[in-house]
Amino acid sequence: MTSSLLHPGIILIAFGLFIPLIKNRLIVLLFPIASFIILFSLDNGTIIKLDYGNYELILLSIDKLSRLFSYIFLLILFATAIFSINQDNKSEISSAFVYVGSSISVVLSGDLITLFIFWEIMAITSTIVIWSGSKQSYYPGIRYLAVHLLGGSILLIGIIGYANTTGTLAFGLMSPDNIFSYFVLAGFLINAGAPPFSSWIPDAYPSASWSGTVFLSAFTTKTAVYVLIVGYAGYQFLIYVGIFMIFYGIIFAILENDMRRILSYSIVNQVGFMIVAVGIGTEIAINGASSHAFTHIIYKALLLMSAGSVFYITGRTKCTDLGGLYKTMPLTMICGIIGALSISAFPLTSGFISKSLTVQATVYEELKILWLLLTMASAGVFLHAGIKFPWFVFFQKDAKIKAQDPPKNMRFAMIFLSALCILIGVFPGVLYSILPYDVKYVPYTLDHVSSQLQLLMFSGLAFFILLKYLKRTLTITLDFDWFWRKFGVLVVSLFDTYLLKKVHTLIHSIDNLGTQTIRSLHKHSGPSGMLGRSWSTGNMALWTAILLGLFLLFYLFA
Repeated sequence: MTSSLLHPGIILIAFGLFIPLIKNRLIVLLFPIASFIILFSLDNGTIIKLDYGNYELILLSIDKLSRLFSYIFLLILFATAIFSINQDNKSEISSAFVYVGSSISVVLSGDLITLFIFWEIMAITSTIVIWSGSKQSYYPGIRYLAVHLLGGSILLIGIIGYANTTGTLAFGLMSPDNIFSYFVLAGFLINAGAPPFSSWIPDAYPSASWSGTVFLSAFTTKTAVYVLIVGYAGYQFLIYVGIFMIFYGIIFAILENDMRRILSYSIVNQVGFMIVAVGIGTEIAINGASSHAFTHIIYKALLLMSAGSVFYITGRTKCTDLGGLYKTMPLTMICGIIGALSISAFPLTSGFISKSLTVQATVYEELKILWLLLTMASAGVFLHAGIKFPWFVFFQKDAKIKAQDPPKNMRFAMIFLSALCILIGVFPGVLYSILPYDVKYVPYTLDHVSSQLQLLMFSGLAFFILLKYLKRTLTITLDFDWFWRKFGVLVVSLFDTYLLKKVHTLIHSIDNLGTQTIRSLHKHSGPSGMLGRSWSTGNMALWTAILLGLFLLFYLFA
């Protein structure tokens, strides 16, 4: 039990619970540092395990992949904790730290039960982060929680069935011949934002506060990517799931007017790239999924910090209400552009050296159609996140908003992540050295750089040619969540109507039965009934003799 105190995730959870009692918010910054030091000091292998009946629970198991994800989780927590120092809602910060600690605990778990426990803690604490946003966050939070509880229920069914049929709870590559493996997979995919539940991300994340959205962007979907890599690498139908997510995210991001919803749809799009890589399943593809998750967490947090700073200063989130902020928020604009270039895989940025691994995996496997789709998708990413977000927020028309760059701590967090985006892009070997497999791929070749620049140039040209069609209006984009809301209400309504009718019928039947019973008892036992009348002594003696005779016969022949 003492050794469990050395668990980096559990330590972070414990720290998070005490945050409401801490007055000096700078102390909070020490928590991810302490957890990082603990993680760094631990060797690879199974470290903490417990016996649970006939099963073995592995609370702490470290390898190169889990270490990679844990490092980036702690790094982004540190940056976001700096960014959110001005957040007065301590319940949000406390829940966020427990949320991140649970995410790390999922990544470091070696069995399905431990994974499930922390998986559900993630769902609950992230819901609290959403609810901490505003009064309008309540219903998006309810929908978010409902989706994740559904996913958790499916996951639990899969875990129980898998354990009963295989006799093990160990979490590793899941058997494709076991039906319960697919229940577990379904539970994981819901958290990844896979269809038909992709809409929970743009529905819930923008409902959080200016800081809460940054916390949410990094952990739930990337934890799902991690468990997919561990359990389902090479499941080829994941390629089709990922392709759907890629183009779904692009289309709806182009249609969207709210800047934080644009970036939320972009999360779905980027996770789609990672799931495609998991589906390919080769070593370079797994390196691609892992490195893409690592860099995406950084540049997506940077983009949402930029958007969050605009929201914090102006109180506005819709592109139609923004514009011209390059004059008054220059640092926020520069950091936002660096994030936009990174997500677009611009050379010398982190996105370029990570996303190209997945594209190269399609070349090695001679998946020509898939290569073409990913190349087209890369152009689409530049269209909606690389250009649309900074253009409509910081440029286009001047909205004449009185604004300035955010406080120092928020600026520092954005500068820190901007520097990481560039440094990782310039020195790719640093990231490549901590990936699960050895990397022989060289991203900076003349052919690769020139082709990527051409792709981005033509995508940018298309944006400005089609600019008048891409300008947003004050409309609402109907997503697939509309179906769930309407269908859900219809199901509940029909169920309520059917149930109430059945309950009414049952109550009516019970009432009739009770009335008839009382009438029968009154008829026979009432004052005028047979049992209520006076009987002669002879009749009573006769009935007594008959009953005694019957008992005697029963005794003799029994």
